[in-house]
Amino acid sequence: MELPELPEKEKRVVIVGAGFAGLTLAKKLSKEYFQVILLDKNNYHQFQPLLYQVATAGLEPSSISFPLRKIFQHQQNIFIRIAEVTNVIEDKSIVETTIGNIHYDYLVLAQGAETNYFGMQDLKQHAFSMKSVSEALLLRNTLLQNYEQALITTNEEVKSALLNIVVVGGGPTGVELAGAIAEMKNKILPKDYPEINFNQMKIYLMEAAPRLLNGMSEKSAGDVYDYLHSLDVNVQTGTSVKNYDGHSVILSNGKILYTRCLIWAAGIMGSRMDGIPVHSIMQNKRVLVDENNRVLETENIYAIGDLAAMHLPAYPKGHPQVAQAAIQQAKNLAVNLKRLQLKKNLKSFVYHDKGSMATVGRNLAVAEFSKLQLKGFIAWILWMAVHLMSIIGIKNRLFILINWIWQYVTYDQSLRLIIRPSEKKYKINNNEKNNDPLLISKHFAGM
Repeated sequence: MELPELPEKEKRVVIVGAGFAGLTLAKKLSKEYFQVILLDKNNYHQFQPLLYQVATAGLEPSSISFPLRKIFQHQQNIFIRIAEVTNVIEDKSIVETTIGNIHYDYLVLAQGAETNYFGMQDLKQHAFSMKSVSEALLLRNTLLQNYEQALITTNEEVKSALLNIVVVGGGPTGVELAGAIAEMKNKILPKDYPEINFNQMKIYLMEAAPRLLNGMSEKSAGDVYDYLHSLDVNVQTGTSVKNYDGHSVILSNGKILYTRCLIWAAGIMGSRMDGIPVHSIMQNKRVLVDENNRVLETENIYAIGDLAAMHLPAYPKGHPQVAQAAIQQAKNLAVNLKRLQLKKNLKSFVYHDKGSMATVGRNLAVAEFSKLQLKGFIAWILWMAVHLMSIIGIKNRLFILINWIWQYVTYDQSLRLIIRPSEKKYKINNNEKNNDPLLISKHFAGM
């Protein structure tokens, strides 16, 4: 693969993944010391905390996405390549990618995490996850298409299954999804589909643990439970899903729920990559790192963000897989890479928990900062402010703010569109013998 020549005094840092961790690290590395190669399978950064609003027709995908090349337009030392890394050859300091091999001086794994289905293959095939913009759009299409199907079916059992929603996972993502869908059911869908009796629609939130929001206090978990109950969400804690075949959900208590839409937000695991020492990979595929985020049993390979697991007395299972931990690790690693070049002592990573927040819906949220606990309208405003300021780009912030104000004033959304991509197949024309066509999934197209 063609890359610019590396100046004599510079070191090449290859960053895999342009999420919160990878993007922050790329921004922080000084061109005085490094040439940075940023690899990602997409040409944009996506703001994952608001994916659920794309899935529930609250925001456009472009509002929470930002082109990588625009971010680094004025950074002469940043080189972006759209590719996936398939293997690491540590003894040669090379990463193998879908576009060729790349030599590195320092390799940083920041590709984040993927959905963990805990070995349930039927569930993996039929459930909907929400780790990317494309998955959020697929979920939006499916929800809206199910309502259209419910209009024309005469079988009441089928109609109920089309209307019912099962959300699995009582963390922030599951709670926010269940609340957003409940608000659609209560305020929007009866106006769009007056022929449908939405009293038939049941929204379930399943959590295997004894309570919701395990990362927050019991008080906040209780408040969220009350909020969801007020929105007519059926919350079942201490209950796990054993299987789902696309029609029926088998629960751990033996009960069966019928739905055409099960949303899986119950677990994540690291993205596996060949070439990393086996003893440095946990069972959940997170990568073990030392206090400087260096992958154990390696020399110049680092891992940050959701993928990294740093075992400390305060965090025996690794730091929480949230944006603030990823950003802090990236900033610390940027400092350490510069110190390596200057032959200075490295700075151990120390996590500073800035608090946690979760929203259920309009005026309904909880927030915790050290010993301060907030709920209701104040927490909801604070949640919006924090997320709005975290979005990249002034235009994106403005569009999101306008959407939120419009929804608050009108109790409505204007993005309930079923957009089916064309089935036409596009090919990249090159001289390679085995071209990979860019295919649009028939399943995504609603076929």
